[in-house]
Amino acid sequence: MRRVSQGAVALLLAAGLAGSGLTAAQAAPTTQVTAQAGDIGARLDAIPGMTVTEKPSTIPGQRWFWLTYRQPVDHRRPWGQWFEQRIMLQHVSTDRPMVFYTSGYHTPEVMFTSEPTALVDGNQLSMEYRYFSPSRPEPTDWRKDTIWQAATDQHRIIEALERIYTGKWITTGASKGGMTAVYHKRFYPDDVDGSVVYVAPNDVRNRDDRAYDAFFETVGSPECNAHVKALAREFLERRPAMLERFAAAAEKNRWTFEILRTPDRAFENSVMDFEWAFWQYSLESDCKDLPPATASDDKLYEALDTVSGLSFYTDQGLEAYIPYYYQAGTQLGWPKPEFRNLRPMLRYESSYQPRTYVPRDIPMRFDHGRAMRDIDRWVRRNAEHMLFVYGENDPWGAEPFRLGRGARDSDVYVAPGQNHSARLIARLPAGQRADAESDVRRWAGVEDEPRTLRTGPAADDPLQMQRPRL
Repeated sequence: MRRVSQGAVALLLAAGLAGSGLTAAQAAPTTQVTAQAGDIGARLDAIPGMTVTEKPSTIPGQRWFWLTYRQPVDHRRPWGQWFEQRIMLQHVSTDRPMVFYTSGYHTPEVMFTSEPTALVDGNQLSMEYRYFSPSRPEPTDWRKDTIWQAATDQHRIIEALERIYTGKWITTGASKGGMTAVYHKRFYPDDVDGSVVYVAPNDVRNRDDRAYDAFFETVGSPECNAHVKALAREFLERRPAMLERFAAAAEKNRWTFEILRTPDRAFENSVMDFEWAFWQYSLESDCKDLPPATASDDKLYEALDTVSGLSFYTDQGLEAYIPYYYQAGTQLGWPKPEFRNLRPMLRYESSYQPRTYVPRDIPMRFDHGRAMRDIDRWVRRNAEHMLFVYGENDPWGAEPFRLGRGARDSDVYVAPGQNHSARLIARLPAGQRADAESDVRRWAGVEDEPRTLRTGPAADDPLQMQRPRL
């Protein structure tokens, strides 16, 4: 079974990217741009507000640049506070298509090749979402951590670079990064020529989560479904033994629990996430690697830690993702399964919400779905050149984006048996795969070119390789 290390999954969408066999960029030497006029490095460096650092490339045929771009904290008041936003650029040629990848979280610090980038043999740009460190203004006005402000960050980056990169532009992202791509398209529909959106939930009615409960009743085979449910219940049955091991790990690693208050609350939140986490990042074939519910305390603790990632429920694990929880609790909404399988053993079920994961000194107020209803209406009525792809066994697909009569040249596909992945076009049935690949290449203006499909060792699924927790 894959090591999932995914905590509080039903509240936090997955993100982060990495490619197998690559070295983290922090360890790579840095080259300041001193290129001659006309070189891509010099052209980037000439953009007002842009800083440019070139790193050694790990993908043949590409140059790798770490950029920062000066952004207003409030795009409605650009004369006020500004911050530096991180961007990663993988450069091939200024006349090739540009694929703009949005993670929705931190930008990846390794080179990788997204599926659309491979399909169009293009450049790739990766943007760090505002308020994720180090792209966080200080002091921090959390009221500006909104989907419109972030979409406008992306819009300004495109405006700054489209004079250099003259080919077609495609946006893409998975999970919260896919949501980010949708929101940008809604507010700036003329910025790009197409969007490829992976495993993005669409929580229009935050209080109505029956779709998630129905999903967990039917996902997978009856045998695997029952096995996962039995394990989650057994963790709670053996709460003292699990807490003893968790406390020992916390003492060894100096973990603290100011945000979730106690190790017991942290433990219980990890158990409420266990079933979700398994289906999000494992395949049904991984069920055989789970221990039986009669296994030893050590084996059960290991299974919980492997799937839910107990370290994430500590202050050290949660702090980096406060910007996400803030958005979930103010605009995005969040899933709240019924947890019928775990009652009456739950003590802290009411803590399963974004407010729990945001420090109390940061005010929050939910907009009761106003922003998401606007997005949903726009997608149904106005989506154009948009491709939505979901995994059949991914919990986040229980509330997907749907197209209406006003949508044009757009599709929604579901990859059979797949999970929360950013490599789903390749896993579609042959006819759907051919149609999806053809659409992406057509939008990028390369439908008549030979399909080189430049990938290299960084083409592994970014969502599967490195992920944040809850």
